[in-house]
Amino acid sequence: ERLTSVEAFERFLHQAFLGAKRFSIEGSDTLVPVLDGIIAGAARAGVNEVVVGMSHRGRLNVLAHVLGKPYEAIIAEFSHGKRHGGSASDSSDTGWTGDVKYHLGARRSGRNGQFLESPVIMSPNPSHLEYVNPVAEGMTRAAQEQREHAGAPTQNPASALAIVLHGDAAFPGQGIVAETLNLANLRGYTTGGTLHIIVNNQVGFTTDPQDSRSTVYASDLAKGFEIPIVHVNADDPEACLAVAHMAIAYRQEFGHDFLIDLIGYRRWGHNEGDEPSFTQPQLYAEITARPTVRALWAQRLEDEGVLAPGDGERLVNEAIDTLLTLKAEFESPSAPETNGHLPNTPLPGSDASTIATGVPEAALMAYNDALHTFPEGFTLNSKLERQLLRRRGALEREGGIDWAHAESLAFASILAEGTPIRMSGQDTERGTFSQRHLVLHDPLTGETFTALQALPEAAASFAVYNSPLSEAAVVGFEYGYSVYAPDALVLWEAQFGDFANSAQVMLDQFIAAGQAKWRQTCSLVLLLPHGYEGQGPEHSSARLERFLQLAARGNLRVANCSTAAQYFHLLRRQAKLLGDEPRPLVVMTPKSLLRHAMAGASLAELAGGAFQTVIDDTHIQPDQRERVTRVVLCSGKVYVDLVGSPEREQTADVAIVRVEELHPFPTEALRAVFARYPALSELVWLQEEPRNMGAWSYIAPKLRELAGELSVSYVGRPERASPAEGLADAHTVEQARIVAAAFSGTRALQLHGSGG
Repeated sequence: ERLTSVEAFERFLHQAFLGAKRFSIEGSDTLVPVLDGIIAGAARAGVNEVVVGMSHRGRLNVLAHVLGKPYEAIIAEFSHGKRHGGSASDSSDTGWTGDVKYHLGARRSGRNGQFLESPVIMSPNPSHLEYVNPVAEGMTRAAQEQREHAGAPTQNPASALAIVLHGDAAFPGQGIVAETLNLANLRGYTTGGTLHIIVNNQVGFTTDPQDSRSTVYASDLAKGFEIPIVHVNADDPEACLAVAHMAIAYRQEFGHDFLIDLIGYRRWGHNEGDEPSFTQPQLYAEITARPTVRALWAQRLEDEGVLAPGDGERLVNEAIDTLLTLKAEFESPSAPETNGHLPNTPLPGSDASTIATGVPEAALMAYNDALHTFPEGFTLNSKLERQLLRRRGALEREGGIDWAHAESLAFASILAEGTPIRMSGQDTERGTFSQRHLVLHDPLTGETFTALQALPEAAASFAVYNSPLSEAAVVGFEYGYSVYAPDALVLWEAQFGDFANSAQVMLDQFIAAGQAKWRQTCSLVLLLPHGYEGQGPEHSSARLERFLQLAARGNLRVANCSTAAQYFHLLRRQAKLLGDEPRPLVVMTPKSLLRHAMAGASLAELAGGAFQTVIDDTHIQPDQRERVTRVVLCSGKVYVDLVGSPEREQTADVAIVRVEELHPFPTEALRAVFARYPALSELVWLQEEPRNMGAWSYIAPKLRELAGELSVSYVGRPERASPAEGLADAHTVEQARIVAAAFSGTRALQLHGSGG
């Protein structure tokens, strides 16, 4: 019956929507009974939830038969745009774009027909095949953890199961697979055993195995991670079910990954519009002549007298007729109008400028005492002890709270308000620049202590992990965790900001676009060290321009703060918005400002106020504003270079204004600042990055629209292929030129090749 449903669905789609892409499961039909067996076994073993990650091959069938997505919904997606003329215009008004039907996810709770099943989630996935792997793992880890208590979160690996489906060409071919497999037994990422299934077509698009991998089997990569591998013939249903039972039994017994190499074939081309015999003529001659697994199984049952002769074909024809009837009802003139899966409601806005984030001074002082109280008998590193003692008294000094200290106080206050925190990244426990020290190490015993897990006021869990040397898999994992746990503040920190390059698929396809495509929200915070200090091209730019290019309709919050107080309030604002306006937050974090006196915060600054999207020039008194003719706008660390320059003291007609949040663009805040300067005639955007990088391309049209009659000019490095100079001396010269040009006249700006 199950194989009949699987085949009938594919034959119906092939007949009813000829030539439409569906990435059929035919040739690996037993995947659905295998998933049934695993999920039923998991339910009997006490698993409360199953998370599935897979690419598009067979996805529609799995959605229909494993997750219970109604046939009517899938028919509507295939018919969308034919009967009702589509709804592309709706998306332009609302911000929703939707996605093709074989990229969508689903969630099903409870039982499905006769099959005993746990609730099942399938994560949406773009065409980047294996990139959903770490997302599914992160969702599973979030499902396994309890976070409603102080200390570290409590994990129960038996409560949730990850099943990840792979392609035979993609499994050895895409590096994200190896990155994700490496997470399996790591403290911060383990999910107690993932069940992997390679849906093995024996051909990748049009490429034969000998041209796509250097191993005998598609599954051989898993050998390096000591994962048991079982190869099974997809045309042998009994063997497939035996392996399914073996897989879940092994996982429940040993808490380790298990891999099934389900060796089948692909009845059609890569998609149903391809002609596979162009490239694999002999293989497809065999496939065309081969009966389906349902037909083979039905013939065996008929031979054994379990089915009457002809019952197998009768059952599949009845199933197809039922589907054709559903399609006819959908296409009937009396059927209700539909616009497919694009909602009519617009994406919600992202105005977060009015959120109060101050913390009472008494509470901050209590948090500070707790953060610097250590267990009896715990020995501190002697060098670190001096630093921590200075922090203990920092609240009493004006501007004494440095960047990492403000971060710890923000975390403490967020935990006290009941929001759990998870943070990971390369060297994040200590901090790339030895600034954070959230986890202390006793030099005598090797024991560790995390003050935020011992915070007396905490009402939620805190977790911090040093990640493996991976960006793509770890960012995907944290994205999945944030999606599943919308109540948690989840942060990922890059060792240097440009390392996020390696996670570009995650940034483009999931973090920036997931809400518009799939209605899938997350509040993941990306901390990306950014700033030009002469450290060369690879350790200067976090590629701010790429995030701003991805930013639209408030899908991201992108900030480049200049002070520790701003960072404190930004983190607290993000935590407060988790439930109401979930959005990813991208922060250009500093390096040289981590301990810079000008970036330091005072107790009063943390206790009062809120995050400011724009900061006006604090050095210009109200009675001096009439002299200002030029406003220099900048963002982040370069502000310190500007206000510390000799030219600053010699110029009375220039105001320096910081744009602390770049997206959503702070139009009204900037308009209010400009209105304070009655003699204002020109705006200058200053940045450290080359002209074709940084914020200029994003901000220029917005500034010009806002400026009206005011002139708009650019100061910064000229267009370049590389983000920064490789020599510290060259950097110093160029940085001095940029700062001087900010205070020069418009003619000087243009002579330097940076006129607007």
